[in-house]
Amino acid sequence: MKDSIKLVANNKKAYHDYFIDEKFECGIELFGTEVKSVRMGKCSIKEAFVRIEKGEVYVFGMHVNPYEKGNIFNKDPLRPKKLLMHRWEIHKLEGKIREKGLALVPLQVYFKGSLVKVEIGLARGKKLYDKRADIAKKDQKREVERDYKEKLR
Repeated sequence: MKDSIKLVANNKKAYHDYFIDEKFECGIELFGTEVKSVRMGKCSIKEAFVRIEKGEVYVFGMHVNPYEKGNIFNKDPLRPKKLLMHRWEIHKLEGKIREKGLALVPLQVYFKGSLVKVEIGLARGKKLYDKRADIAKKDQKREVERDYKEKLR
């Protein structure tokens, strides 16, 4: 049986601000009303970041809107959420984070089958000139595609 993947939230800003060296897929610990809210697409990871505390991985700043029909069962939308990873993956990440200038950032939130997954990336910060070069490259690519479309007409 093939797992269907449904994208819920994407962090485009992370690709603009960082070079992504490695990507990891991990589960996330959510309560029932939070899962229902994520299923409706009410999730944002634009300002989120990931930290390792006491051998466990947490995502901070991930906003999950309260479920409309959840009343007293709704949790705080910005509470830290635990990410589920293997112990050896966490130790590997801890070792790499100790290197200078590396950080963990959430890249995507998606459903894989019926499970909510978060893709996190091991990232190095970009300098301003790197960002300008990326923007120039995208503009150039867009112009080439536009010219190609005009030639086909």
